[in-house]
Amino acid sequence: MCRSMAENVADIREKMARAALAAGRSPSEVLLCAACKTRTVETVRESAALPIDLFGENHVQELVEKTDAGAYLGKPGHFIGHLQTNKIKKVLGRAALIQSVDSEHLLLALEAAAAKADVHQDILLEVNIGGEASKSGITPEGLFPLLETAALQPHLHVKGLMAIPPVNDNDTENRRHLAAMRALFEKAAALRDDRIAMNILSMGMSDDFENAILEGSTLVRIGTAIYGARDYSKK
Repeated sequence: MCRSMAENVADIREKMARAALAAGRSPSEVLLCAACKTRTVETVRESAALPIDLFGENHVQELVEKTDAGAYLGKPGHFIGHLQTNKIKKVLGRAALIQSVDSEHLLLALEAAAAKADVHQDILLEVNIGGEASKSGITPEGLFPLLETAALQPHLHVKGLMAIPPVNDNDTENRRHLAAMRALFEKAAALRDDRIAMNILSMGMSDDFENAILEGSTLVRIGTAIYGARDYSKK
């Protein structure tokens, strides 16, 4: 398994570098996040020895389990799934970055919990760029009011944006959504507000990470292409 993962990661790294160079960017500008939902502690620990920059968890209990077990081998662990307010305390301070802050309600609940715990937490704001009812995320129109509110929270530090574009086999349609996210990211960066940073644009998964890099992504979240198909029967 380790050799197979090593080959997969090497192939992904090569494709990432090629896409970055095609976009006139340095490959070092794009981080590889291993999306390790449902993967065991042992599998994640094996993958952490490979050239993976960080790990992303969709479920709070898996973040807790793998962090406490040292599965990431000292590399950062991000929370990338939908975060329920009743589970905030388990994620605060444990996740190096919460990528999925998708509403004012969650934002204010995070600030209240962070203030109580005296913790400073880095976050990304998640945008529902495709307007899909099945997905979380603020609307593009709602992003800037949410950014304004986020800038007022003393314990939360916005580091950029995250999105999951609609699944689409059509490259042109896929890149249209990715380009729209990049435009939002650039517009937010142009605000030049010292209280927020636009350092991270998290978009791109196993099926579209090359397109995402071509459109400006600085962090891609890849699971299946590293680990293989998930076995949900074990969860």
